Amino acid sequence: MKAKRVIVWFRQDLRLHDNEALTQALLHSEEVIPVYVFDSRIFTGRTPHGFPKTDKYRCQFIIESIIDLKANLKKLNSDLIIRVGKPEEEIYELANTTKTTWVYCNRERTQEELDVQDKLEEKLWSIGQEIRYARGKMLYNTQDLPFPITHTPDVFTQFRKEVEKMVSIRDPFDAPIEPFLPITTEIEIGKVPTLSDFGHNDIVQDDRSVLQFFGGESAALKRLNYYTFDSRHIDRYKQTRNGMIGGDYSSKFSPWLAQGCISPKRIYQTIKKYEVEFGSNKSTYWLYFELLWRDFFRLMAKKHKNKIFKKGGIKGQLEKSQIEDMRLLDLWIKGKTGVPLIDANMRELALTGFMSNRGRQVVASFLVNDLHINWKLGAEYFESILIDYDVCSNWGNWNYIAGVGSDPRENRYFNILAQASKYDPKGEYVKLWLPELDAVPVNRVHRPDKLSFEDQKKLQFKLGADYPKAMINMEKWT
Repeated sequence: MKAKRVIVWFRQDLRLHDNEALTQALLHSEEVIPVYVFDSRIFTGRTPHGFPKTDKYRCQFIIESIIDLKANLKKLNSDLIIRVGKPEEEIYELANTTKTTWVYCNRERTQEELDVQDKLEEKLWSIGQEIRYARGKMLYNTQDLPFPITHTPDVFTQFRKEVEKMVSIRDPFDAPIEPFLPITTEIEIGKVPTLSDFGHNDIVQDDRSVLQFFGGESAALKRLNYYTFDSRHIDRYKQTRNGMIGGDYSSKFSPWLAQGCISPKRIYQTIKKYEVEFGSNKSTYWLYFELLWRDFFRLMAKKHKNKIFKKGGIKGQLEKSQIEDMRLLDLWIKGKTGVPLIDANMRELALTGFMSNRGRQVVASFLVNDLHINWKLGAEYFESILIDYDVCSNWGNWNYIAGVGSDPRENRYFNILAQASKYDPKGEYVKLWLPELDAVPVNRVHRPDKLSFEDQKKLQFKLGADYPKAMINMEKWT
């Protein structure tokens, strides 16, 4: 028997394709009410160390994603109900006033999200309703895995070998194509808020940005098709993924994956279709490999729960002392450390909300291993500023760098000069984001501290005035 009316609560699954909650709701009900709530705690709140929970770049991306989702629902004779507040209160109020039977949503696994869904579930029980949970974040369905979540291997290589050998990836659900049946109760639709509603100024696009990320399922699918079939950049993914300049050195799917504008299963399906037409290679495999890492981090969060947010991580202890020096942290954030590769990456992040994967590893290592700053401060800043922030991947990666994750390597330390020499040998990336170093010759662009007074005079460049002196002795990396 079908339910008369249900709510589909869109969370971080802002798409119509491969949306199990939406698929099940349409199958088991007559009327579907799609809802999105801008959680005021997430959009205007602060992290424990005072960073905005959601800074302007991700905020704008989510707003764009909601506008796109709303437009796509309208094509199906439906709409998206918008609310701003606490989801456990807003969804409950809608469920109560519209006399729904169930609320469908995708289940989340980390603490803040768990608290919200648990409170909502309790409220719904009080009026005889319930939540029906679905899955939507992972490449693999957890019930298909060859082990229970609590027995997930803590080492990625072991996890990968077991999963690849024994488990198939399910096909994604198709997006609905039939118009929704009309909603027979009056509901205030609500307006999509703007950046200024959350206290942000308008974003001025930086011409140096790797890509103009635009939120939404439509843009996500367009990017997927461009990166695979249109340009065939996927053929070179493994060779180019550690690049730092331009839109095509990597897939750049991460912002859309983080907000659920695209499904990992849809990406995998496209990879397989591409391989049928053009053949498989190490790069097509490596893109799947990176999707598998996302699953691994999510399973680590499910298995170890709040340990991933603790200073001692899932190991329960720090391998090195760490301090909370806000002055040093501020120099790192503003790109004023005097170490060009670090500063270039941090300025790109501050001005665009994005940084390459290689850059993230390098700046994180510098903060933790060279400045000896509490890694949680870096993780919180990334949570705030990244356009593609994903709670499990972000905190899992910072656990790794801090030496408190499941990484079998004892010391994940990056020699910054070696990284600069390998990934920015001509200083092109550094000069792009640090124009004050533009006149510095290539053999000194990563070592401005090596410029003599005479060199500086010839270049009309003064270390300590035009560019900061290094916070640490860079000779340690030679």
